[in-house]
Amino acid sequence: MELLSDPNIWIAFFMLAALEIVLGIDNIIFISILVGRLPPEKRDLARRLGLGFAMVSRIALLFSLAWVMTLTTPIFTLVGQEISGRDLILLGGGLFLLYKASHEIFQEVEAHETDEAGAGVDKVKAGTTMFWGTIVQIGIVDIVFSLDSVITAVGMVDNISVMVAAVVASVAVMMFAAKPIGEFVDRHPSF
Repeated sequence: MELLSDPNIWIAFFMLAALEIVLGIDNIIFISILVGRLPPEKRDLARRLGLGFAMVSRIALLFSLAWVMTLTTPIFTLVGQEISGRDLILLGGGLFLLYKASHEIFQEVEAHETDEAGAGVDKVKAGTTMFWGTIVQIGIVDIVFSLDSVITAVGMVDNISVMVAAVVASVAVMMFAAKPIGEFVDRHPSF
């Protein structure tokens, strides 16, 4: 109960929630691109499930970040630069984002999808696979995109419950904003 009456906690919560929202805008745009490939009737559910998974993954990242940030012991040296476990994790995440962004741009600009799925059950099976594949992609992308906001949270606030509350509040705002932003991105894909 002491936490709720401390004005410093409230200030930290609101500042962190605001930063989480700002840092989460890239997540919303990427989610909009991924969800835009689904049939319109499945988009809202995919957004909600994807953002729900994103919230859970961010909270898990908050708890595991302390461990990741301790992985500073050099594993090997490459061209005079010591490489640690933390460096490899961040490099892997960055390479994944580069691949995913390039792939999505290619799909939007160059690829021409053909409807080779069979009739009836095959289309339903393909749609279900695509739906859950989109949810998994949202989760993976959010884990990578969340590193900046999670690192900010750990740097700003010492209290894990304040960090978790700010993440939950920011995801709630993202759930509210995801549909209008997604519709905007669908209307203006070059954005």
